[in-house]
Amino acid sequence: MRHGEPAERLQKVLAQLGLASRREAEAWIRAGRLSVNGTQATLGLRVAPNDEVRLDGRVVRRHEAPELVVFLCHRSPGEPLGRPHEDPGAAALMSRLPARAGRRFIAVSPMPRSDGGLELLTSDGELAVKLQRAARHVASEFSVRVRGELSEVQLQGILSGVLDRGTALAVESCESAGGEGANRWYSVTARGGSGKDVRQLFERQAALVSRVLRTRFGPLTLARNIARGQFRELTREQTQALTAMADSRSSSP
Repeated sequence: MRHGEPAERLQKVLAQLGLASRREAEAWIRAGRLSVNGTQATLGLRVAPNDEVRLDGRVVRRHEAPELVVFLCHRSPGEPLGRPHEDPGAAALMSRLPARAGRRFIAVSPMPRSDGGLELLTSDGELAVKLQRAARHVASEFSVRVRGELSEVQLQGILSGVLDRGTALAVESCESAGGEGANRWYSVTARGGSGKDVRQLFERQAALVSRVLRTRFGPLTLARNIARGQFRELTREQTQALTAMADSRSSSP
């Protein structure tokens, strides 16, 4: 926080710095790991720019908060997303992102490890929380590879959106997108759907699913020039559009 900015809740400040999510910061407060001006922090405490915040006795530097950064990544199926210590034995996508972007990264509605496609990673914990909530409402597109052609009955079952838990996913479309050999691709647009949900929709119709790839999330599309395992930083305009979407969803009922 810069001089002149209003006091904000301690957990929000730590999230904006990329040190933790708000939930993690609240756990730190409950555990007595944070102090403000020499006094143990309590939940709900607000801090001003000139307050001294310490985590486990070490001063938290706030005047050099990293600029808001969001990466759009093309993750290969099976490629680990987290850091090496979280996914031992493989080079994780998250570990290859530029260190200048922040001290930690948070994945927004990540795809299952066996699948892949578009992944969003940010070092801003506050934005990550908002985007995670927005993910329940925004439209996303997926490419699904199955064995053989789907029947009309199977397609109608997918379009119904019914999931194992008894709820229904808002499926806007499911169309054939070509294929090779015995495999066929289908393009699915669903509102609020995760990769796990989309796979389940097909498997409920007895389809043999071998791959689910996310190709669009809200206003962001996975461009063809981003190869598997590669990533790019969102432009300022794209980040602003994403932030506006997240803010509008978090303020809606």
